[in-house]
Amino acid sequence: MDKKELIKRYILLIIGLFLAAVGVAFTRHGELGVSPISSVPNVLSYKFTFFTMGTWLIVWNCVLIVGQIAILRRKFKPVEFLQVPLSFLFGYFTDFGLWCVSFIPAEAYPVRLLMVVIGVVVLGLGISLAFIAGVIMNSGEAFVKAVADTTGFEFGNVKIGFDIFCVVSAVILSLIFFNFRIVGAREGTVISALFTGVVVKFFNKRLKKPLEKIL
Repeated sequence: MDKKELIKRYILLIIGLFLAAVGVAFTRHGELGVSPISSVPNVLSYKFTFFTMGTWLIVWNCVLIVGQIAILRRKFKPVEFLQVPLSFLFGYFTDFGLWCVSFIPAEAYPVRLLMVVIGVVVLGLGISLAFIAGVIMNSGEAFVKAVADTTGFEFGNVKIGFDIFCVVSAVILSLIFFNFRIVGAREGTVISALFTGVVVKFFNKRLKKPLEKIL
């Protein structure tokens, strides 16, 4: 891979990160829950408001990077440390996205549900572009891959287990922090869990070949 192609791929990755962050912002604005991997920082952002949602995402992603190091140890490649600045970018993009969508009135339930649907589509597009870029995985996917490579379990099965773990953790934290009320992990989380993968496959099928030609 020459330098020019590498630069193009990183640009595509950053575009993908931006769209994924905007997707998270849309779902968060609907206040019906976010994607499973973002559900823990979402709950924390409702309770501990001294940090923004984007900042909590940065913290969460860094925790996942530390988790990868603990699991892989010497197998953790130095290039994977690029996940750190990309995590910061994702956090900043999310806060920017939240500011952009904050002007959209979303009091009515149908509108809030629409925010979730839009968020899932935009998030799926962003994930698809980042996948096609093929340079650095986001910290969540990289953590799942580290577990799968170490245990020998299939990536897809580990991904499902990790998503369930994130949602259960978010629900438990919500019950603890909000007097046995579920906050930040609701039907929007379920919708995101069920359909984000479908959206990613949809865009991958249609965008992979055209973008590979450009790259």
